[in-house]
Amino acid sequence: MILDDADTYGVELALQLVDKSGGGEVTLVSMGSADEVAGIRGALAMGATKAVIISDDSLRGTDSLGTAKVLAAAIRRNMPDLILCATESSDGYTGILPVQLAELLELPSITFAKSVTVDNSVLKVDRQTEFGYDEVTSPLPSLVTVTAGVVEPRYPSFKGIMAAKSKPIEVLSVGDLGLATEVGSVGARQEIIEVNVTESRTAGEKHIDEGDGAIRIVRFLETIKVL
Repeated sequence: MILDDADTYGVELALQLVDKSGGGEVTLVSMGSADEVAGIRGALAMGATKAVIISDDSLRGTDSLGTAKVLAAAIRRNMPDLILCATESSDGYTGILPVQLAELLELPSITFAKSVTVDNSVLKVDRQTEFGYDEVTSPLPSLVTVTAGVVEPRYPSFKGIMAAKSKPIEVLSVGDLGLATEVGSVGARQEIIEVNVTESRTAGEKHIDEGDGAIRIVRFLETIKVL
């Protein structure tokens, strides 16, 4: 229904790479309901060329690997030069789907990209790490996950919003991809059995230092067995 904030960075980066290369197109691929495509239209309004949605009631209950299989089958129909993904979605937060997708497509994958360029069909990525970044190169085609700081996503213009209404959105079913027995709860290897609201944090104790603050801290640390 809405475009995940994390995905806007991948869409924007793809658009910039196409502009710099002087040609090409950006295709969106998503698994979800085709009844509500406002999020897809938003990405098309940014400048993407077209979209492919895999929509089927049998997809309910599909786990991360099953989702990767669905996306891989759709992408394999017209293999692009570069696949860009967010590092993780804002709802699932598994962070494993992009690498699963790359494995299924037999492509090299580079994660946590903070900078991406393409030079003579060679992909160059600055990969963010805990201590800085690694400079990584890879042949194309490849799959890259991008961080929030890789680019600044554009706002769709009025012209882009109007143009998005006529851009093609192809809707595929599970049958079109030949994955009937590998998706949904039948093919899932994991299952969500319960969702609970996290407990609210309680207010901590407040003490006014009247000269015995250090002693109070030491006693507290002793009670939690730090000292």
